[in-house]
Amino acid sequence: MKLPFVGEAVPLVTVIELNGVIGEVGAGRKGLTLKKVEKAIENAFKPGSVKAVALAINSPGGSPVQSRLIMSAIRSEAQKKETPVLAFIEDVGASGGYILAIAGDEIYADESSIVGSIGVISGGFGFPEALKKIGVERRVYTAGENKSTLDPFKPEDPEDVARLETMLNDLHQQFIALVKERRGDKLSGDPELFSGRFWTGAMAAEKGLVDGTAQLGDFLRDRYGKDVKVKRISPETGSLLKRLMGGETGGSGIGAPSLIDADELLAAGERRALWARFGL
Repeated sequence: MKLPFVGEAVPLVTVIELNGVIGEVGAGRKGLTLKKVEKAIENAFKPGSVKAVALAINSPGGSPVQSRLIMSAIRSEAQKKETPVLAFIEDVGASGGYILAIAGDEIYADESSIVGSIGVISGGFGFPEALKKIGVERRVYTAGENKSTLDPFKPEDPEDVARLETMLNDLHQQFIALVKERRGDKLSGDPELFSGRFWTGAMAAEKGLVDGTAQLGDFLRDRYGKDVKVKRISPETGSLLKRLMGGETGGSGIGAPSLIDADELLAAGERRALWARFGL
């Protein structure tokens, strides 16, 4: 094996691991947030010898605010340190997960990765007929005529729906503008790019959403040499005590409560639904 000459620095690439739903979800406040990843971002750009910072992304999306905050924090450090950022999508980089990816100066995905879903969604349930059947009367008192907007126990109000659609359209336009700003003329111009559809990595490369198909390890060795040093940095997931007590897992750590947490079950359902949209 060829070794570097004495005094010759081995190329260093740091890797920030961005895995999971974006935003605080459930009793354990799971999910990616700026608060949880900002230290990892800082540490990734800190070494003076770092050749590039890579992002290992596996996320179906979540909070648009936290997605943008994390993306902006990465871009801020990249510009400050004048360090290139390479994004690698693993199983999925969709919706907010794609916002994380566009923090990269270059984006790569596996041929079978799921990429895209540039859209905004809001969902819920309505129960007014169920209340009638079981003989329950809904009582709500507000100060402010729109305070009970989209109450799931009241019949749907067309004015409420119109206001919600206006908000969703505004968020969608913000998303589109951000993608165009970061990807520019790399985008193919396909009218369905911003329709909320998603594609495989190979198809996303044709549409300009990614720069090509590649896997992180092979790509870094090809670009920086087989001796490249890859240092992975994971975001903080909470204190050891919290994890042992089940605070981060919502599960069966030492001293964890034996009763099922209804809020955590609902949050787990939300997380599961986000992944399930992409067949995962």
